[in-house]
Order: sequence, then C-alpha cells, then structure tokens
Amino acid sequence: MANLTLTTFDWVPPPPRGFVRDLRVRWALEEAALPYRVASVPFGDRGPSHFAHQPFGQVPWLTDGDLSIFESGAILLHVGGLSEKLLPTDARGRVEATEWLFAALNSVEMASLPWTMSKFMGHPTDTAAWKFVDDFLKLRLKHLETVLAGREWLAGSFSVADILMSDVLRVVDGFGGLADSPACRAYVARATGRPAFAKAHADQLAHFAAADKARA
Repeated sequence: MANLTLTTFDWVPPPPRGFVRDLRVRWALEEAALPYRVASVPFGDRGPSHFAHQPFGQVPWLTDGDLSIFESGAILLHVGGLSEKLLPTDARGRVEATEWLFAALNSVEMASLPWTMSKFMGHPTDTAAWKFVDDFLKLRLKHLETVLAGREWLAGSFSVADILMSDVLRVVDGFGGLADSPACRAYVARATGRPAFAKAHADQLAHFAAADKARA
C-alpha cells in the first residue's frame, strides 16, 4: 500500500483557486484510487524546510515513503508508475504517454503561460509583444487541434498525459483562447467531466475555503 502525502499551500488568494497545481496530483491520485493525505505549508512564509522539498518555493510535492518528488510532471509519472490506470505497461504505450506529458509542459504550457498571464494582468493586445505571444499559442493550438480531432485521448486510453494537457488547456479556455479550437475545447470538456477531476477540484476549493475560516 502506497504511503503518499501531497503537500500544497495552506492558503492562496481567490484568483488561483481551482488552478493551483496540486490539483493535477489530486486528480491523478483520485483516478488511480490511491489513498493519500494532504499536508500544508505556509503561503506567505516559505522556510528552509519548504525549499528542501521544492527548490523554487512552489507547490506541490509528493512524498512516497522516503521519496520526495517535486514538479507536477515528475509527480504524475511517479503516480502513473503506481497504477496501470494512468500509464500503460507496454513499452510503446508508456513512451507515447510520456512524450505527450512532456509536450503538454514544454510545447503547450510554454506557449500558453505568457498568453494567460497577459490576459490575467490585462495587458494591452495591440502591441507587437502581444501579437508574438498570441501567434505563438495559436500555432501550437493549430497543431494540437489536428491531433485531438482524431482521437479521444492522447495515448490511447486516458493517462497522466491527459491530466496535464487538459489542465493546461482549461486555463486557456477560461480566457476564451480555445474559441477557434473545437476539438481542444471538446477534449477539455471530456477530461474535466470525469468524476475524479470533479472531486479533486472540489477538494482543492474546500481546502482553501477551510483556511479562510481559520484566518477569520
């Protein structure tokens, strides 16, 4: 039996709730039906013990016995290794899921993050800098749209790659960035319609709501 502890912040302000990346790990653990507990570290006072687990002072990290793993992609690969539900056991399937997991992080999120941050910050959209960011994301979405138009999930069955890719895309969708990408939009709807996502999302919101009460 796995001895898993997911660590996230004890509190965050309202805007990022539902998007803090411990959600990806909660979702994977729920999909895999693996027992786990949630621990917290202070949002405002990130001390040496925090940096010992996460060298950039971020969350989440996952401990599994004496292992401590940071970065959501690495954590999902570890969880996938604990459950055939999230990572195929055959070599070809495992490689395909792994490459799409890295594509979500390195090809899509790399393009989407400056776009979503600009939208969130209300930056002007009539500048050369915005045009570059917007065109870069649109190009990545164009290629992804072609892929998702022909398959339900990225690597055959639902996997950790879909958790990461759909989580990246749902942020873009929240700012209207998938308006011209119907296959991507339908993919996000399929993924976030899964019961494990609903529970992970609700649990994260409840975690921070409880912190509000404690701070009151």
